[in-house]
Amino acid sequence: MMYETDTIAAVASAMSNAGIGIIRISGPDAIVICDQLFQGKVKLSEADSHTVHYGHIVWNHEMIDEVMVLVLRAPRTYTREDTVEIDCHGGVLMMEKILSCVLEAGARPAEPGEFTKRAFLNGRIDLSQAESVMDVIQSKNELALKNSMHQLNGMLSSKIRSFREDIIYEIAYIESALDDPEHISLEGYSDSLLIKVERLMKELDHLIQTADHGTMMKEGIQTAIVGKPNAGKSSLLNVLAGRERAIVTDIAGTTRDTLEEQIKIHGISLNIIDTAGIRETDDLVEQIGVERAMDCMKDADLILYVVDVSKPLDESDDQIMREIKDRKVIVLLNKSDLTPVVSEKDIREYLDCKIISFSAKEHTGLDCLEDHIKEMFFHGDLDMNDEIYITNARHKYALKSAYESLSHTRESILNQMPEDFFSIDLMDAYEQLGYIIGESVEDDLVNEIFQKFCMGK
Repeated sequence: MMYETDTIAAVASAMSNAGIGIIRISGPDAIVICDQLFQGKVKLSEADSHTVHYGHIVWNHEMIDEVMVLVLRAPRTYTREDTVEIDCHGGVLMMEKILSCVLEAGARPAEPGEFTKRAFLNGRIDLSQAESVMDVIQSKNELALKNSMHQLNGMLSSKIRSFREDIIYEIAYIESALDDPEHISLEGYSDSLLIKVERLMKELDHLIQTADHGTMMKEGIQTAIVGKPNAGKSSLLNVLAGRERAIVTDIAGTTRDTLEEQIKIHGISLNIIDTAGIRETDDLVEQIGVERAMDCMKDADLILYVVDVSKPLDESDDQIMREIKDRKVIVLLNKSDLTPVVSEKDIREYLDCKIISFSAKEHTGLDCLEDHIKEMFFHGDLDMNDEIYITNARHKYALKSAYESLSHTRESILNQMPEDFFSIDLMDAYEQLGYIIGESVEDDLVNEIFQKFCMGK
């Protein structure tokens, strides 16, 4: 179904100086509006769809720019509406001037995400695919990009639709049997339904369990580097960042505040926070740094505990190890090029975790660290060929709600409740899954989602 709307326009490329800028126009009058501006060998209203035309933008008898214009006719467009894209010189002032001419000719400024919103409303993509468009644009690493592309290509939508088809079939069967018991029997039906419900619950649970990994894949693993002063924390940050991000000296307490850096290893983003050295101190500023370091440890997904093996463990180490016990921790025995007085055995008396010999000076142990992070968070398996990771909090909530409804159905079956009880919870699960792909979704939620998009998309 096509939605009759007005015609919108926006700059679709970045608003910065570049070689080429793009102004996108979409709506029933897109081609007519551009005909008022474009002067070339072919009139755009007479041009075939999916053709490119050379000419000039002229407005009020003034030649504005030399351009290439792409004509796309409905429904084979991003929005399923007539669309024109003007490729002009990429100066910010030039793009703004051409957009202003387009608006004067009859278009209105597009709202953030309105092109994608129209693609959704016109049935070209569902809501989960629409949300993945912004994820593609904002992807911070290769894995997040691949996962977003999977969702944009409909892999999640396909799974959700399959779940809903299975559920609605059972609902229809129950309703039909209750309406026509003489011809449709429910004898033995509960047993077969239980098998199907438990299978669906297992598949939903698998998707829900990917959410934590999906969030880390999308946003990055919050990683805190902790240790005593002069253990080599800032040196580790510099090695991982590949540049002199932090000041490194022999003076204890050089780092007094947190330093943040994002790096990528094996396609995974780490949001690394270098913290102040943890120790007892009378220095007020250093005390604040230590408190922030403790807060970072509490909030981190991963803790890299750096130990200077050339110095004995002391009360500061005891305090750190008490705080990080039972957390996801990797211990880095730093300065392994020096004569050690701390061994792996000494650490294992306090912590049961991965311990790696490391030298920030010699750059040794990095490969082992990277491999173990991959193993720790993704079980060493990051094959994205057919796996979907849930990265959207709204999707996770809907999946959990659907799972709970199926769980209620399962309880009703086991408690031998009447069949109409089954259909109530099954319908709730069906509707919850519909929220993911945009069926049974309220207009205000749709508006809220698309307001988060960038302009021109």
